[in-house]
Amino acid sequence: MTIDIGKEASARVPARGIWGWMFFDWAAQPFFTVVTTFIFGPYFVSRLTADPVSAQTTWSNMATISSVIIAVLSPVLGSIADQSGARKPWIGFFAVIKIASLFALWGAAPGSPVIYPVIFMILASIAAEFSIVFNDSMMPRLVPKDDVGRLSNTAWGLGYLGGMIVLIAVVALLAGNPQTGKTILGLTPLFGLDANLGEDARVTGPISAVWYLLFVLPMFFFTPDAPRGKPFGAAVRSGLHELRATLGELRRRRGISRFLIARMIYQDGVNGLLILGGTFAAGMFGWATIEIGIYGIVLNVVAIFGCLIAGRVDRHLGSKTTVVISLVMLTVAAIGIISTGPGFTLFGLVPLSTADSGGLFGTAAEKAYILYGLLVGLAFGPVQASSRSYLARSVSLDEAGRYFGIYALSGRATSFMATLFFSLVTYWSGSARLGMATLILFLAGGLLLLLPTPYPADKAT
Repeated sequence: MTIDIGKEASARVPARGIWGWMFFDWAAQPFFTVVTTFIFGPYFVSRLTADPVSAQTTWSNMATISSVIIAVLSPVLGSIADQSGARKPWIGFFAVIKIASLFALWGAAPGSPVIYPVIFMILASIAAEFSIVFNDSMMPRLVPKDDVGRLSNTAWGLGYLGGMIVLIAVVALLAGNPQTGKTILGLTPLFGLDANLGEDARVTGPISAVWYLLFVLPMFFFTPDAPRGKPFGAAVRSGLHELRATLGELRRRRGISRFLIARMIYQDGVNGLLILGGTFAAGMFGWATIEIGIYGIVLNVVAIFGCLIAGRVDRHLGSKTTVVISLVMLTVAAIGIISTGPGFTLFGLVPLSTADSGGLFGTAAEKAYILYGLLVGLAFGPVQASSRSYLARSVSLDEAGRYFGIYALSGRATSFMATLFFSLVTYWSGSARLGMATLILFLAGGLLLLLPTPYPADKAT
């Protein structure tokens, strides 16, 4: 995987600094891939307790609480970072919280109190997202604006590759079939892990922690940081003052305001699709770790190619076009996913055989679900990577921290609404399918608001 960083950037930042920054995504992604989405999350829903519907709602509530905390504090931390200068000390601080919380997930055995994994997931999610705020705000210093889209998509693709490698390792070497005790390769799980005790899923916490610890180091060693600024106390006071000024400034910078609001809405739908998609499939089809893992591997393989293609589209057609195309694909995929169930797809307009051919994904409905998942895989990386480059092209270096803090706010401020809508509709109807349908409102609504937004967002209209 290569990226043309441009003559100007290569003279300012060495290639190892660029790669060090991209390796942050490689280090961070397994948490989202194997813990949040494909392995631990579905385990929490389908095997940790005897009530999958209640567990799915609890998982959704966990995501809601995390999102509210992230939304409130991200702009504050971003503004403080602009004043304190250096980003790496903040990333290191939150790395300690994230790593410790992930190790603690090993204790989430079947039948144990769910409150503890919920607390540790909240802490890990908050630490992960705050670290991303500081890492993203480093990006505009690394390459010229023409190259940020390709850099962002390449880093995102590298992250999916890292997540996929960990996911493959879990499925092939660690996750045993509860009936046979063997992995998909017919091997005895490493370390003697017992699937009946949930150890195949619980181990994803410590694995993600070790992976993050090892591979975040190149960023610390090689990527140049912003110069150290004010002392912590002064940075906090000045940062809060700058945040108030920035929020007032957004009333005048209407293009950026519109972009952030649009992104706030559609990112809610993206987050909901990622957080709830795997658990929805686990509840509907009874998928265990192996099926969920294979599904995740397929999505991540597609996501890598999606990001590589999107990097070129972003460079030639711009970040906005890339985001719009991705949102259309995600909306179509979400409609397909919620319209599929045993024996049907597209809300019953297309009947499917209920016969099970045996093996993985033996029914026609499962195969249709995977087909829609391919669209998700192609689009969910580019929509996030090119949103990141959209903002990077729209702000200056000295305001990157606070604007990426507000950017994190826009991704989380109402993301509790997507999971909350899911929870409320699921409670009201008893149907997770109707709960998932609310995600379409966020994806389509954000797309419609984005269409008239200028590009770059600070461009005069």
